[in-house]
Amino acid sequence: MILGPSNVAGKIETSFLIITAACVALLVAVTITMLVFIYKYNRRRNPVPEDIEENLPLEVVWTVLPTLLVLGMFYFGWVDFDYIRNPPKDAMPIDVIARQWSWTFRYQDGRQTDTLRVPVGKPVKLVLTSEDVIHSLFIPAYRIKEDCVPGLKTHLWFNADQTGTFDIFCTEYCGLEHSHMRAKLIAMPAADFERWYETKEEAKRANKGLELLTTKGCLGCHTIDGSPKVGPTFKGLFGSTVTVTTNGKERTVTADEEYVERSVRNPGADVVKGYPNIMPRLPVTDEELKEIVDYLETLK
Repeated sequence: MILGPSNVAGKIETSFLIITAACVALLVAVTITMLVFIYKYNRRRNPVPEDIEENLPLEVVWTVLPTLLVLGMFYFGWVDFDYIRNPPKDAMPIDVIARQWSWTFRYQDGRQTDTLRVPVGKPVKLVLTSEDVIHSLFIPAYRIKEDCVPGLKTHLWFNADQTGTFDIFCTEYCGLEHSHMRAKLIAMPAADFERWYETKEEAKRANKGLELLTTKGCLGCHTIDGSPKVGPTFKGLFGSTVTVTTNGKERTVTADEEYVERSVRNPGADVVKGYPNIMPRLPVTDEELKEIVDYLETLK
């Protein structure tokens, strides 16, 4: 089997190369046969056509060989499909929540992050769902892809065989910022992963607001560096004057704590001028909202 960054990648590439080699061999055989027939049986060499009624050995060959070829290709495909769809019982489950336009990865201890960290050498089972529309998680280096469907849980699994950082994309068109719906998978040595996994959440308290903006999907539409996306940037927002449309009328408001809370609880109430009214209502608690507001104040 071809070695790759994951167990699945090696299996898929091996099957792909076997099927490709069979197709190329068949193409070469058919092409050579065609050229031989064109040369040997052209009209100048055979001015009088001959009627060939049957050739039993030839008919057996061109029936049996393609049948064996198709069955062989089916075998490789089925064996690998069965392997890919059935994770080991000891696989580590990680929930994947997709939304427009970001990914959230939730571990068994409740920790949530926008980066998928996994240990090398341990099977990982991703349990996928979506909060809005259909998305599709694709890890090109691992040769795996699976749809994230609202109201439905799908899954895939893999075993990281090499350390490294790999891209994660959404491959199901999901709206305006589809092309920006990206994340990273970091495959870590098992010991390093255990140290990261055992880190207490309290140690990250200072960055709680930024973490919430990330895990709630806010940074899929907004930025913290001043650059605009599908939504206005958070940098310099708090305390600034914002022009919004409320009930069809344009007005100017101050982006204070009340404004932020209203924008989160009822996103369509005040639509910032120049931006589409596409923000969903975020599932946040009062405590989480306070953390977000405190963080936005630091971005003045």
